[in-house]
Amino acid sequence: MNASRKKIATLAGVVFTFGLIASAVSFADTPALSKGDQAFVAKVSQGGMFEVAASKVAEDKASAQDVKDQASTEVHDHELVGSKLKSIASSNGDDFSTDLNAGFTARVAKLNALSGKAFDDAYIAEMKTIHALDGAAFAQEAKTGQNADLKAFAAETVLIVKRHIGALHGVSGKS
Repeated sequence: MNASRKKIATLAGVVFTFGLIASAVSFADTPALSKGDQAFVAKVSQGGMFEVAASKVAEDKASAQDVKDQASTEVHDHELVGSKLKSIASSNGDDFSTDLNAGFTARVAKLNALSGKAFDDAYIAEMKTIHALDGAAFAQEAKTGQNADLKAFAAETVLIVKRHIGALHGVSGKS
């Protein structure tokens, strides 16, 4: 009988432990981000991926050296920002798409079809537009975000976006 009780106790311990693990997994699968924070992540992740994709095209196709230099800065900075965003989102149970959406894919294709000064002008215009939109999103998240990690990230990143906006206004696009 003693061996039987040990088996029951062991089985009960295994069942209890499994129940704790299942509860922990279930809890971990619950998104820790508010709907607003999730929308912010979705928006700026797409914007950042667009900036990287368009800037990689510009590194090859731009005719003016200052446009190529700005494109290199964009790729470097936004790859780092994207990596940090992915880390924060993932640690909070929000895995965003790493595929560029159809709208941004079409915009990259449109840029890719251009050359010379027309490319340079269109690229700089695209970068000014997306930086204005993403800059506003980062500033808003820094003020009203619910997740402390995302708020801090947004407050830090809005400074990078502002620096890029300033640099974009200084790009001449002259060969």
